[in-house]
Amino acid sequence: MTAASTRTQASALAPALRRGVKATPGDAKQHNRTLVLQTLHTAGPLSRADVARATGLTKVTVSGLVAELVTEGLLHELGQQESLRPGKPAILLDLARDAFAVVALDLSDHLTMRGAVVTIDGQVLSRAEVQRAGATGETASELAIQLACELGAAATVPLLGVGVGTPGVVDDAGVVRTAPNLGWEDLPLREMLAERTGLPTVVANDANVAALAEYSFGESSDNFILVTIGHGVGSGLIIDGLPVAGYRFASGEIGQVMVGTDLGLNTPYARDQVLEHWLSVPSLTQATGAAATPAERERVLREAGQRLGIALAPVVGVLNLAEIVLAGPLELIGATLADATREIITRRTMPDTHNDLLLRTSTQGADLILRGATATVVKDQLGIS
Repeated sequence: MTAASTRTQASALAPALRRGVKATPGDAKQHNRTLVLQTLHTAGPLSRADVARATGLTKVTVSGLVAELVTEGLLHELGQQESLRPGKPAILLDLARDAFAVVALDLSDHLTMRGAVVTIDGQVLSRAEVQRAGATGETASELAIQLACELGAAATVPLLGVGVGTPGVVDDAGVVRTAPNLGWEDLPLREMLAERTGLPTVVANDANVAALAEYSFGESSDNFILVTIGHGVGSGLIIDGLPVAGYRFASGEIGQVMVGTDLGLNTPYARDQVLEHWLSVPSLTQATGAAATPAERERVLREAGQRLGIALAPVVGVLNLAEIVLAGPLELIGATLADATREIITRRTMPDTHNDLLLRTSTQGADLILRGATATVVKDQLGIS
């Protein structure tokens, strides 16, 4: 069996982010425990009978699992459900949404490392940040570790772990294989953070983390791409409810794709012809600054949107996506840029299969990556999203 076929089989067998059906007897306990948590996370508050109906589990099984989860502090009882039916009213249950939290780090900004203590429901309890001041290599990693330790020490609720969204290529062991802006190569960041904080740790690419935030806390579909537009351009993919990491953990690196055929089809790869050249925030800010006329600003944003559409049209065609989500400064990515992107995708894809494609901006605001880093830990520790 080839390595490629092994990976394909592994992907096919990988569990979905959200449990939807009962498990077989072999792993029933853990699977059904996660199923109860996911059901309440998504649809709570519910009674025990509601949970049984939603999951297909027996009332006896649900009662046993709920008792354990209440004891562990993951669920709590809200009181009796109002009902016009005769008999004893049911007790409503819900996820203990503010009883546990995560130390979340956002390392995506080239100037500032941001951190927060965030509840498992995505609410920020406290914040801290540190200026990078151009730090790279060991100095940069120590800044991130100290930020996590500071937040963890000040937390007032039990912590599930540490979640990190970082630029660069990150493997499934939490090793940052390469992050040029931070000067990191093969940095075992997850291991370093776990050792210093004493907490379970998840480290992932910032764009992938952002996609998980939109999936966990937004109202996205199960098939979408989230494009992050900041100092660079990246994207995260959720397909059939599963995050897509790629063959070498570098899926979504659309910022480095050459777009258009300005210099002819025989032109070799050139950094000044990749999507980031037109679409990154520094490029857009400089080109649309105070010196630009309204017409010049419109032209720059429209061309950036067209270039993005050129990059995304094949992705939409291959994956038959339901949504494209843009994340970045709304004054740059909204209106003109988004409209131009939509126009190009519409022109370059089959209308019969993509005429209902939704293109929108993220609903998660400035805390997108912090919330996504939280979601990675919640998924890792509780199995829910």
